[in-house]
Amino acid sequence: MTPLAEILRRRIALDGPITVAEYMAECLLHPRHGYYTTRDPFGAAGDFTTAPEISQIFGEMIGLWLAQAWIDRGRPAPFCLAEPGPGRGTLMADIWRVAGAVPGFREAARLVLVEASPRLRGIQRDALPGAAPRWIDRLEDLPELPLFLVANEFLDALPIRQFVRDPAGWRERQIGADADGLVLGLGPAAPLALLDHRLDDTAPGEMVETCPALPALAGAVAARISRHGGAALFIDYGGWHSRGDTLQAVRRHRSVPVLETPGEADLTAHVDFEALARAAPGCAVSPMVPQGVFLERLGITERARALSRGLADAPRESLIAAHRRLTHPDEMGTVFKTMGLASTASPPLPGLTQWP
Repeated sequence: MTPLAEILRRRIALDGPITVAEYMAECLLHPRHGYYTTRDPFGAAGDFTTAPEISQIFGEMIGLWLAQAWIDRGRPAPFCLAEPGPGRGTLMADIWRVAGAVPGFREAARLVLVEASPRLRGIQRDALPGAAPRWIDRLEDLPELPLFLVANEFLDALPIRQFVRDPAGWRERQIGADADGLVLGLGPAAPLALLDHRLDDTAPGEMVETCPALPALAGAVAARISRHGGAALFIDYGGWHSRGDTLQAVRRHRSVPVLETPGEADLTAHVDFEALARAAPGCAVSPMVPQGVFLERLGITERARALSRGLADAPRESLIAAHRRLTHPDEMGTVFKTMGLASTASPPLPGLTQWP
């Protein structure tokens, strides 16, 4: 039993079962034993690898996307260039390098990273020499400036609640404890106004997930864009319209049971992009586009071909493998989705067609 498991077991014994959202929040952000507060989880030496760590071409495409969105909106200066959950700073380092080739971009940018972990802040500082980033704890604290934001695998770590449809309403999934440790269970059945709109498309026994923090976070981004202009790009794994149990734990690059090692495994859930779109009032919202399609539209294959010229066999094969992993339907190309936000009067965003 991990130290956090023992803390949670004692808490449950005193106060009763906790929600899945409470469990996720403790596992990821507990001040002494939380996953993100105690370790660097990224890359081959960590527990999982994100797209920016796979190849520089991912960050280059996102950097060009941001630069083009900035140009299309009149090159506002100054503007806020923001990333929530920037990990080791790899994505922003690639963005800063590539977009820096666009005249005036760096000079106008005020770089803001939304990161609560002191450990990760130090790693990000080292990854971004000369960029002078400013750190904030919450998206709600973004400056009142035109906003150009990218969030890659950020929303999937937000705590979720899980509800199982019951003939008498909904039963919330909870975590309890017995003599052997933590266990999953269900609360009592009751009507739930929050899920009234799901009564027509679910049957008894089916599960629906909600993310309590999503409306406020998306709303904070949408409010800045609505007031000051700009654009936001969200990239994450998920789909449209939540259905089923998507909570998962990853440790050392493999799936593990969600209750097995609290505080020592990453916990995530699929993002409901429909809920994201609903939470952005005052903004134009793009269609949800698979990551592979989005990157191809931005020219990732042409960039990979250009980089491969002159490479020896091993580096070239590595680049080909990275391109496949990022774009192929059997890899990250389909399960990961993209969605953009912009002010209602602005031009279409690159790679995101059928703009409203």
